[in-house]
Amino acid sequence: MSEPQLARRKLQRSLSPVWIVPIVAILIGAWMIYDNLSRLGPSITLIMDNAEGIEAGKTLIKTRNVEMGKVEKVSLSDDLSHAEIVARMSPQAAKMLNQETQFWVVKPRIGREGVSGLGTVLSGAFIQLLPGNSEIEIDTFQVLDQPPVAPPDAPGLRINLTSQIGNSVSTGDPVSYQGFTVGRVESSQFDPVTREMSHRLFIQSPYEGLVTNNSRFWTASGLDIRLDSQGFKVNVGSLEALVSGGITFGVPSNMKKGNQAKENSSFVLFNDEDSAKEGHYRDYLEYVLLVDDTVRGLSDNAPVEYRGVRIGTVVSVPWNFSAPQPDSLSRFAIPILIRIEPQRFDDSGTEIDIADWKQRLEGMFGHGLRASLKAGNLLTGALFVDLNFYKDAPPFQHMTFVEKPVFPTTSGGFAQIEQKVSNLLDKLNNLEIEPILSTLNTTLASTEQTMRKVNDIAASVDKLLTDPATSQLPANVNTTMRQLRDTLQGFAPDSQGYNELTQTLSRLEKLMRDLQPVVRTLSDQPNALIFKKKLSQDPQPRAKP
Repeated sequence: MSEPQLARRKLQRSLSPVWIVPIVAILIGAWMIYDNLSRLGPSITLIMDNAEGIEAGKTLIKTRNVEMGKVEKVSLSDDLSHAEIVARMSPQAAKMLNQETQFWVVKPRIGREGVSGLGTVLSGAFIQLLPGNSEIEIDTFQVLDQPPVAPPDAPGLRINLTSQIGNSVSTGDPVSYQGFTVGRVESSQFDPVTREMSHRLFIQSPYEGLVTNNSRFWTASGLDIRLDSQGFKVNVGSLEALVSGGITFGVPSNMKKGNQAKENSSFVLFNDEDSAKEGHYRDYLEYVLLVDDTVRGLSDNAPVEYRGVRIGTVVSVPWNFSAPQPDSLSRFAIPILIRIEPQRFDDSGTEIDIADWKQRLEGMFGHGLRASLKAGNLLTGALFVDLNFYKDAPPFQHMTFVEKPVFPTTSGGFAQIEQKVSNLLDKLNNLEIEPILSTLNTTLASTEQTMRKVNDIAASVDKLLTDPATSQLPANVNTTMRQLRDTLQGFAPDSQGYNELTQTLSRLEKLMRDLQPVVRTLSDQPNALIFKKKLSQDPQPRAKP
């Protein structure tokens, strides 16, 4: 027997048929392990402030309501500051996990847009996955407190706003244009270094064209009630803005529309619409008013007007009060910093020549242009700065206060009233009172005598009225009137007295007709009753000579 045959026989003796089954089982197990591991997706870590509603082995991770993974472990971080959730994702989800991927917990919520997540009342909360488009892969994610406003790849425009901390704007607040919601606030953060609020806005398509480089943004408070030198104003926004506030924007009426804003453009968020409109006046002249009158009622942002037309704004009241003042003026005047904004006169958008406007104002100073404080609202006592020409103004002298030119002033309305009252009191003091008092005494004496006579007459009238005969006078008058009425009733047309009176008058009329010839005869011949009446001769006709 050859050596190869002996080696083969030894191998057959060492490989017993009993080992075939375990080897096949091992191979099948290895294949199953490999197949199971190949079907497993990546493991990720989710960081949350608290793990409310999250359960290991039950809470699912979904996107578009399709299961993409399951929570395997819920634990606290080493420093106990947050919760760490380990989840196993499906292989299909591996390409969705990158730097822009977002997670948030879906559970019942009550917000501005109504109630959401009611389906989780019975099924329990789950984690929503929003895929990202970044090429940078990560395995640790921060879970959002609120659902994102829009996906990172949503069509639209994202811009940045900066504002003071006083603006009450939060994530999810509406962004409106002329009362119509066109976007949302994606995030709001406070920077303690710059002490400013940073807001990121998403303007959804197709409204991104409404935002231009000349747009102004301001806080929409919903209800704005204002009582100042301009009067009483009430501005009511939309119901959503009334409940939750928000941001609105637009282009000032005296500015051009401008070009469409680019992605990630930066703007300033103003407190209100008036501040936003004032914000575009970037070319201005600063002057200082040295006022000798009281400034009570004058506040920052009060208008500076010329004959009712606003041409500027009050910047600060007072301004550098402790700085030394010019010797030619009162050393105790109140300094007020104002701005003259020439752009209010020219809304064409052309560049303003500040030097030319400064020279023009100095020429007006020489013709009597002066500033004074006047009451804009009698109810609140608010003041504003009024510019006007005064013929009796003292000559203008150029001077500065803390390196800023001084705008000449004159006494305001209250000071003029006070001066008029003082002049009136002086005139009253100069009046000769003694002759007036003597005449007044004489007049009072005459009046007293007259009043005594009036009292005597009143007593006589009272005595007459209390006389019994006077009290019986109405009864006597009534009796006389009844008798007169009875008498008149006796001469009624159908009464006997009336008939007899009529017959008597007829006889009398006949007698008068009979007596007429006798009367004419006696008139012609008075002695006709004694002598016979003369006969008259017949007339003889005669011719004219």
